[in-house]
Amino acid sequence: MAFATSLKLHNPFSPTSAATERRDLDFPAAVSPARRLRNRPRTVAMATVPTNDGAPRINGHPHINGHVHSYAPALAPRVAFQGAPGAYSEFAAKTAVLGCATVPCRTFADAIAAVQAGQADRAILPVESTMEGTALRNYDLLLRHDLVISQEVNLFVHYCLLAMPGVSPAELRRVISHPMALAHCGRALAQLGLHRREPVEDTAGAVEMLRSHRLLDTAAIASPRAALLYGLNVLADGLQDESWNVTRFLLLSPKSSTSSATPPLPPPNPKTSMVIAHRGGSMVVLLKVLSAFSRRNINLTKLEIINPSASENKAPVMILDIRGKGSLRAFPHVLYVDFEGSTEDPRAKEAIDEISQFSVFVRILGCYAANPNVYDLQ
Repeated sequence: MAFATSLKLHNPFSPTSAATERRDLDFPAAVSPARRLRNRPRTVAMATVPTNDGAPRINGHPHINGHVHSYAPALAPRVAFQGAPGAYSEFAAKTAVLGCATVPCRTFADAIAAVQAGQADRAILPVESTMEGTALRNYDLLLRHDLVISQEVNLFVHYCLLAMPGVSPAELRRVISHPMALAHCGRALAQLGLHRREPVEDTAGAVEMLRSHRLLDTAAIASPRAALLYGLNVLADGLQDESWNVTRFLLLSPKSSTSSATPPLPPPNPKTSMVIAHRGGSMVVLLKVLSAFSRRNINLTKLEIINPSASENKAPVMILDIRGKGSLRAFPHVLYVDFEGSTEDPRAKEAIDEISQFSVFVRILGCYAANPNVYDLQ
């Protein structure tokens, strides 16, 4: 039996379950995009400020894209992210790791490579959202590399329509942004008459393009903080079609090199992520996995079944065998599981051992502190 979708046993992103845990969120009553248009001042500082370190800056911030670099103090933790300064991934990194130095990279693979090359201490990847599910598919990158999940953070994605200072909504002819941002704001853009939409690599990259080329007929969809960073006007805010738009990010770190015989203490409120691979009998394996956890009263917070071989033109899932020779192995059926508890919990150890007996491959992706809070940029 083929499974090609995600089955979530518990959704911490839902407005109901997160209502008592989210921070600094205040959603006003729904209004039309036309009523959300703002009359912002037409003069916004956009000067490039020279610095002693030679880095070009916009409003005092480093202006970097396309290569790994950092201008923060040497002792600050370095977190690599995909995109230009001002991207949502960068804000997620700064929320998760206070005082960190962010390292912009062109692709998610580059962010992971930065960690492996020692140019960053951690990488942050968006892995799922309330609007796209796990369509982001960055789990595939995680499986191909020997990094572990060390932290999670949930970010409320608030989209704004940004333009050059002095540009009015009537002067706009097109809008640029990441393809997902354009899709998330489709209805609002149609109501604003912006039917010409062009995708770019990321939201902050769209803002950077808008400013560097001084595009007076173009708007960008990005965050309110990107507007401050690049000195642009916010013409409309709350542009997303769905009011509850949350993305989950994972921070990846190298494995600890500690050789002590004493196991590390589990994090507070621990959560463990794992992947289970098998070659056939999807329903049987699924039921056995559920039974292994249920009989030990272990709660699952995520269960996703991937069966790419059941769909046309879908390659099998490639997983790095970190216990073997470090080679990639292909599997036609994969289960992603998040459960409450630590790998040091005897009940969890028993469940993992039982699953290992009927599965072809089991890999622990990380044990980290569960964080149900949803953070807002505003």
